[in-house]
Amino acid sequence: MAVKDVKKVVLAYSGGLDTSVILKWLQTTYRAEVVTFTADLGQGEELGPARDKAKLLGIKEENIFMDDLREEFVRDFVFPMFRMNALYEGMYLLGTSIARPLIAKRQIEIAEAVGADAVAHGATGKGNDQVRFEIAYYALKPDVKVIAPWREWDLTSRTRLIEFAEQHQIPIAKDKRGEAPFSVDANLLHSSSEGKVLEEPWDEPPEVVWQRTISPEAAPDKATEIVIQFAHGDPVAINGETLSPAAMLTKLNALGKENGIGRLDLVENRFVGMKSRGCYETPGGTILYTAHRAMESITLDREAAHLKDSLMPRYAELVYNGFWFSPERRMLQALVDQSQHSVNGEVRLKLYKGNVIVTGRRSPDSLYSMKHVTFEDDQGAYDQVDAQGFIKLQALRLRLGAMAGRKGGAL
Repeated sequence: MAVKDVKKVVLAYSGGLDTSVILKWLQTTYRAEVVTFTADLGQGEELGPARDKAKLLGIKEENIFMDDLREEFVRDFVFPMFRMNALYEGMYLLGTSIARPLIAKRQIEIAEAVGADAVAHGATGKGNDQVRFEIAYYALKPDVKVIAPWREWDLTSRTRLIEFAEQHQIPIAKDKRGEAPFSVDANLLHSSSEGKVLEEPWDEPPEVVWQRTISPEAAPDKATEIVIQFAHGDPVAINGETLSPAAMLTKLNALGKENGIGRLDLVENRFVGMKSRGCYETPGGTILYTAHRAMESITLDREAAHLKDSLMPRYAELVYNGFWFSPERRMLQALVDQSQHSVNGEVRLKLYKGNVIVTGRRSPDSLYSMKHVTFEDDQGAYDQVDAQGFIKLQALRLRLGAMAGRKGGAL
């Protein structure tokens, strides 16, 4: 991309060292007007300093965007994903992955509003986030120019970044001058830590890594009992108290934190090809995942539930790889949402030392029939003799194979 082609760029800006250096680098390299966008996704940090630093670096007030996206994040991104019970590689609740399409969406909206011709992000050339951001950008604005400084500049070490910051009078917090022991990304759904002290997969993570949960060993010796109410697959109340999506997840996070719930130490396969180790904390999400599956267990038809489960890995992979705005993800979402109309009712849970234990579930739309499953007299609700013909039909192909001499599992 020719430098002269960029007149105005919208930067995803956190106010930290990396994105502050990127801001100044865009100004000096592209000679472009920079618009900063800082999203509040519930990362738990004060965002005021990001505004102050942007002003210090010469950004006009009208070019500083700081948006509280917590409700939209949970309502339109987290909850739809949890309706699918999405787990990447069977374990990861996709906390970082699901935040990227919303940030990209808002960036593009701002770019269109201010007449910017480019967007920029601070993701490195080794990670998944560069893919997630840029696929979303192109899906929403096919002709947008994308600037990825980590793939362009020669600031290839933390020392070089600090030298650049000092050269351009960019304030550096004292705790940012040393080498960070690991990197952290956080939002209302989760916290992710990776790199440095976590790179050796055999070494146990130091306790300082875990920032959103107490250890299961330190959790209370008494279980916390809660009841979560669902409407059409989404949680709407805890212990009878109706909550907004963001307030719901905030409350579940607090309950999970104090009971040591939601820690995951995972080696995963990145989309770019390498394996990486991450330590994730998803306290509220872990509770929600278990509760939602329990609610579905009595409200979903067997084949509908099994079809959902068979499609889940594909859906999770799409989210992980950055294809939230793809037609195939939208198609799968429509299928999932159709399945959730009857997922209504309540689930009772015990939270205890890292465990989420289902102790009860009830629904006005329940498919569970006491009359059919009872070990007592079912008064003719189920004729057990019917099972004989069912079993023989199921076994017919095996019997034919055996009669043909194909015994012992031979094909």
